[in-house]
Amino acid sequence: MPAASGTAGSAPPAAGRSPGTGTPPSASGSTTTAPAVSNASPPRTASAARAPRADLLRRAGWGDLPNWIADDHPHALRTLRHACAALERQEAWRSTCLQARSTEAERDPRRWFESAFRPWQLLNVDGSESGLVTGYYEPLLRGSRTRVGAFIYPVLGPPDDLVTVDLTSVVPETTGLRLRGRLDGSRLVPYYTRAQIEAGIAPVAGRELLWVDDPIELFFLQVQGSGRVQLTDGTMVRVLYANQNGYPYRSIGRVLIERGELKPNEVSMPTIRAWALMHPGQVRELLNANDSYVFFRLAEDDPRRPDLGAPGAMGIPLIAGRSIAVDPRMVPLGAPVYLATTRPSSAGPLERTVLALDTGSAITGAVRADFYWGFGEEADREAGRMKQSGRMWVMLPKDWSVKPD
Repeated sequence: MPAASGTAGSAPPAAGRSPGTGTPPSASGSTTTAPAVSNASPPRTASAARAPRADLLRRAGWGDLPNWIADDHPHALRTLRHACAALERQEAWRSTCLQARSTEAERDPRRWFESAFRPWQLLNVDGSESGLVTGYYEPLLRGSRTRVGAFIYPVLGPPDDLVTVDLTSVVPETTGLRLRGRLDGSRLVPYYTRAQIEAGIAPVAGRELLWVDDPIELFFLQVQGSGRVQLTDGTMVRVLYANQNGYPYRSIGRVLIERGELKPNEVSMPTIRAWALMHPGQVRELLNANDSYVFFRLAEDDPRRPDLGAPGAMGIPLIAGRSIAVDPRMVPLGAPVYLATTRPSSAGPLERTVLALDTGSAITGAVRADFYWGFGEEADREAGRMKQSGRMWVMLPKDWSVKPD
């Protein structure tokens, strides 16, 4: 879902998850003369296993992982088994997943992790160890199935004229990238911008899935990539990322800083919400500074597992506190990662095994993670404040060979 990240968390695998000042998405090419190229759309099936670049790895021992012994290893094992629903379809992970379900793993999860994996510290291209760790969450909006009263802001499904081109089979190095646009005769041209979509220029009439009552919360939903909507009849529905118009995400927090409306150390989701309440007439113009626009689809929750989040980039539902978004070019999707960071706006340690289950267009680089906080007010609060420094160790099966690209 998994997209951008920064003071608000990682956007859907679509937008770039951060309404704040976080790293902008890495999507590129959204010009007026060519269709946009975006990495905002995560693969919906498990990608082929691939070891990270050897020059961005440093061999480590288990004793190098801060507080490794104190981690909740049974919980980490359960999370890995959860991910194996997708991982075991890959030959490279099949034996590991089989072992993860064994009684031996169940009996002593820590020793099993140590016997099945090797830890490798992830490094930045300059050789440094620390990187940015942000947070994301699943927002809750108020909505209606019809346009009535205050419910005037549409949650849109993908328009029929939006064309998505996957070049992976032709150019393997473009894995994860999608070319998006629309046909103008025989030419593929850029799709409409957010401002054009909002102005009704794009053919989106009839694509309204739901209507909500707050444009800022709808924008945050697009940044996070998925969420839940409480309808007027009490029904709760989930909306998931479906597609994106192809433009790179631009942080509205950064826009407010550039305009002198907020100071860099003031930007967060709560302060952006407060600014919007004080300047209702300027909200649309602010949001339109970000050309990126995310489209959704409706989904049903699993009544047996209300604790599960929306599906991440592997199609596996995220688990709060044990899932992160990563750059899949640097960290294999599904791999366990030991994360050593601190809690939002705090020096309190946040050190545990998580799984790389998601991606985001602002999540670029080896030492870069977006921590999934889950659903609810606390998740909203923690994700909105998280912008920490952290270190990461990826755990690779012992039978994987790490070779330079």
